[in-house]
Formats: sequence, structure tokens, C-alpha cells
Amino acid sequence: MDDISVETIYTKAIEMLMLYGPKFLLAIFVLVVGWWFIGRIANMTEKSMAKVKFEAGLTHFLVSFISVILKVLLLISVASMIGIETTSFIAMLGAAGLAVGMALQGSLANFAGGVLILFFKPFKIGDVIEAQGHMGKVVEIQIFVTILLTYDNEKIIIPNGALSNGCVKNKFAEPTRRVDIEFGISYQDNVLRAREVLMAVLNEYELVLKGDEAKKPIVHVSQHGDSHIGMLVWAWVDSENYWPVYFGLYERVKIAFDKENITIPFPQRDVHIHQFPGK
Repeated sequence: MDDISVETIYTKAIEMLMLYGPKFLLAIFVLVVGWWFIGRIANMTEKSMAKVKFEAGLTHFLVSFISVILKVLLLISVASMIGIETTSFIAMLGAAGLAVGMALQGSLANFAGGVLILFFKPFKIGDVIEAQGHMGKVVEIQIFVTILLTYDNEKIIIPNGALSNGCVKNKFAEPTRRVDIEFGISYQDNVLRAREVLMAVLNEYELVLKGDEAKKPIVHVSQHGDSHIGMLVWAWVDSENYWPVYFGLYERVKIAFDKENITIPFPQRDVHIHQFPGK
């Protein structure tokens, strides 16, 4: 009886080996060749993106994403070749993916925002942007967050979902910018003389652009305030000179006004006291 059992088991094993052996060997061959082929596709994709100067972060992410997707499909195909039922496995993966997606809604929004930022490039590393109430230099663009460095060396980390869906000011995206500053003078001062002094300061400042007719410095009378006349200065500068000119004009105008006895008035009010009889 034992001899019959061993012989039966041996016969069944030979039958299974003959039935599944070629499929198993073919599946191993497909797995090895497919894995190598996916690696080649990933390398070719990375080189193609490098030639068209894709953002490095986006290139790395897309290549990794394509590689993972292709490898998952390859494993499912190999499992199907050796007779493993993959329908329930795929359904389980789909349910797990849905559950993970619902649990990570915020992270997925940041992930999608990071892809959009890296693809459309509303700003790049080195740009100075203002967004979500913060302003700073972009030092790193990751898939989930963007990192800014402020002028006083604080590090600001902003989620990419908020950046991609909100307003972003790229402060120095253009080669030139206009500096707008209003200087107040007293009502007793001569407006025409104040304009001449301001224009002289702008024309003598070497960092202020003067060649282009559309970008020549201009001085306007901007308002009649409660205690001053507003003199608005428009000065075009190269973007990298914006802050030096912005702060430099305050100093130069104050010195020029002092030489010409043009006053920058303090806020003031006239108070009238009425004396009533018998009080």
C-alpha cells in the first residue's frame, strides 16, 4: 500500500512537472527579460528628458513612476502565466489603493501640486517669490513641498498643493522692475522745485535705468494728504538692483531735500478750542 502511494505521488509529481515546468521556466525567462527591458526603457526615458532639459526632480520622479508601474504589470503577467489567479489580486490592489488615496488626500494634493510646479515651472530654484503670506528665495522644489529662504535666513516650507492652487508672485522673473516710492513734502514747499530735486537724484543714480524712453524715471504729484503733498517716484532698475535702489533712494532723497530746505512733514492736526461764556 505504501509502495502504491509513493508511486502515485511520484507519478503526480512528474505530471505536474511536465505540465507546469515549461510554464514556470517561461515565466522566469519573461521576468528576467522583462525586468532588463524595463531598466532599458527607464534609462532611455531619463536620457530623453535630459536632452529636452526637463527639471531634474520631475525627471527622477517620472522615471521612477514609469519603472514601478511597468514592474507591477510585469509581475502580474508572470503570475498569470504560471496559473495564479490574478483577478482577486488586482481587485485587492485597487481597494487598497482607494483606501490609501482617501487617507492621504492632503499628501496626494501636494504631490499633484509638485508635479504641476515641476512641469509648468511658474518659478524655479533661485527665484524670489511671494506666496501664502511669505516671501523668500526658492532653494529647493520637492515633490510634496517647496522650501524658501527668507532675507533674514529663515527657512519656510510651503506645501505644493497650496502653491499650485494659490497666488504666487515671482518677484524678479523679468529682467527689470520698477521701484515705486512716495515722498511727502510740506504744503509750504514748492512742488516744482521738489520735482526738480527728485529728478536730479534719479538722473545721478547710476543704478537707475535711463536709456529706454518707456522706462525713464518719472516723478508724479500723487496726492494731497492730510499733512503733506505726495510725490511719487517711478524708477526702473535691473531686477538684481531692486533692493539697493529701493533703500538707496530714501537716503539720497533725504540728503537732497535737506540741502534744498524741502521738509518732510510730520503728521499734524489743527486743534481749535472754543471758549463759551460762563464756562
